[in-house]
Amino acid sequence: MAKREQNGCLSRLLNESAWSQSQFATAVNKVGTEQGRPLKYDASAVSHWLDGTVPRKEVRPLILEALARRLGRPITHVDAGLPSPLDGQFAPGATVEGLLNLGRQDMDPSRRGVMGSALFSVALTIPNWPEVVGRMEAVQAGRSRRIGFAEVDAVIAMTEKVSELDDMFGGRHARPMAAAFLVNTVGPHLRADGTTEVRKAMLSAASDLLYLTGYMAVDEGLHGLAQRYYVKALELAGAAEDHLTYCTTLRGMSLQAVDLNHHAPALRLANAAAAASPAAGPRMRAFLAGQQAHAYAASGDRRNALQLIKEAEVAMEKAESRTAAFGSYDPSSLAYHVSQVQYGLGDVAGSVKNLEESSQLRHSLYRRTRVRYDAMLAERQLELGHLEAACATWGRVLDDYPLVQSGRADERVVQMKALLRPHLRNRPAQALYERARAVNVPAAA
Repeated sequence: MAKREQNGCLSRLLNESAWSQSQFATAVNKVGTEQGRPLKYDASAVSHWLDGTVPRKEVRPLILEALARRLGRPITHVDAGLPSPLDGQFAPGATVEGLLNLGRQDMDPSRRGVMGSALFSVALTIPNWPEVVGRMEAVQAGRSRRIGFAEVDAVIAMTEKVSELDDMFGGRHARPMAAAFLVNTVGPHLRADGTTEVRKAMLSAASDLLYLTGYMAVDEGLHGLAQRYYVKALELAGAAEDHLTYCTTLRGMSLQAVDLNHHAPALRLANAAAAASPAAGPRMRAFLAGQQAHAYAASGDRRNALQLIKEAEVAMEKAESRTAAFGSYDPSSLAYHVSQVQYGLGDVAGSVKNLEESSQLRHSLYRRTRVRYDAMLAERQLELGHLEAACATWGRVLDDYPLVQSGRADERVVQMKALLRPHLRNRPAQALYERARAVNVPAAA
């Protein structure tokens, strides 16, 4: 490691955090463990950093994230007196340039390891609606070609097809396809000439595709990468003045955060999504209120969780019959949110009942979701002591799992085997465990 002058910037941040050097090291180690990089730093390492020793390149983002979590705001390399990265980062710039850089690096097999290691940040800066709305200058039109609504319809159709593949087979295979389509087709469309109406429609369609691509990155466990796609979706939705996709993306970011047990940012994002939605229809209101209720319950706020899940139920009653629109919210989704609220508030039995209802109402198309939520159902059945019911549910999971390429599904199967091991004297549990052992789970899980 190279020596340099004492790092006054890092020293000031450490003083502001009110941490001891030992506590700072522990916080950095914790972030590293979350990323699958166990670290053993202690106070002496922090002392070296303060004296001017430059931390290893791969450790610097972990230091910034630990400080950001403590201080409640984004911390940059410059803020912490660390060298700005020359690789693995996305330089700020025009919206389309940033989209193309993101997609190209995601497509490059040699970059997949770097992309996959991108850090989920609880202090990520999220652009507010007034900051992004109508910014057509961020996506200047070219003069080499002209697009019309036919090109917009093609992007919408492709997004729907990729979404169907994701629902049936998981995001691991579908996401690279979406990234390639973003770079090779959508990017040129965004730079093409066209009427204001056509260009706004194209921005909106591109934003939907970016949101879906981010969601698939979450499914693969690439949480930092997912955040980058989500922020690009917010930027394009604002340029298109597309409130629906803007709010849907914020809600998706809240879901990502709450599933990672980052409850405060999950609540902040869910509330931001609801606040940014003007005169939402009943289905959209149910969609947003359900996520707010989930985030409040995870945070232990019983009153607000129950109030908002009731709002979601009332709104769903008012909603028109379910449509096939991308991202639609249906009774199965509502039952899932009711279950999550009940579980967050300690009602495991009620949670099981509503997960069972969600499973019964879910369309057969959603195989990946079925694997994840049925695995969740089995875990909660076991928590109640209903071992044989859990085994029957897990059996359904193993029926579908070989057809799904999903990091989150992989995690559930690994968890299944761990939970079954103490019960191998039970014949159904032993039979299921042997069946699960025969299933090929990717090593990364």
